[in-house]
Amino acid sequence: MRNRKAISYFVLSGLILLFAGILLAQNAPDRPLIVNGKSAGMAVQMGNHAYVDVETVAQFTNGTLTLEPDRIVLTIPAQSASASPNPPASAGLATLPPAPPPGLTRNFASQGIALLAEMREWRGAVGTILTYGVPVVGTWPQDYHDRVEADLERVALTTSTAADQDAMQLLRNEFSNLERWAADVVNTRQSLNATNTVRPEAMQSDPLLAKISDCGRFLNSMLVSGQFSDDQSCH
Repeated sequence: MRNRKAISYFVLSGLILLFAGILLAQNAPDRPLIVNGKSAGMAVQMGNHAYVDVETVAQFTNGTLTLEPDRIVLTIPAQSASASPNPPASAGLATLPPAPPPGLTRNFASQGIALLAEMREWRGAVGTILTYGVPVVGTWPQDYHDRVEADLERVALTTSTAADQDAMQLLRNEFSNLERWAADVVNTRQSLNATNTVRPEAMQSDPLLAKISDCGRFLNSMLVSGQFSDDQSCH
């Protein structure tokens, strides 16, 4: 009998302590909730845990709260859940392409130097007509023209900077002048009869050929330097 009374006493004491703990937890003062530096309402502390009203969560995240008979549904937009509320100022620059390097690119310069070597070869082959009066036989003048023109367009595909594009225009000017000069020489030679010859000194007194030679030397020096510059001989 005495043991039963002791058990009843301990049970009653435990219930009293339990209710006292609940009352103390319920009477704990609310605390402001701060999320990412912004106020998000009040939070209630119960024991070692903090609780916040689900409606506060919905308002802070721009979500929607639906009360159904058997459940509570909170829907948070994907953008609000994943996006940073304060994105860094530089985030908008991430989509911009990197600035191209200044000067001439190495690939373009090397391809341009090779193209100038082919132009000199073409010029030398046509020059033999003036120097030695060689008759024009076959399609070799047109073959030179077509090969250099095709290589010119391949070099154009390697341009990637503003300097490359400016230098490419000068290469096109050189090709255009060389094309015109070579056509004039070949046409003049083909129009002569067997009793006439082309004057050997014509190469020394030809202003267009002198311009082509000056531009070729300038372009080769510019491409080797890796920096774009301009010269009147190439216009």
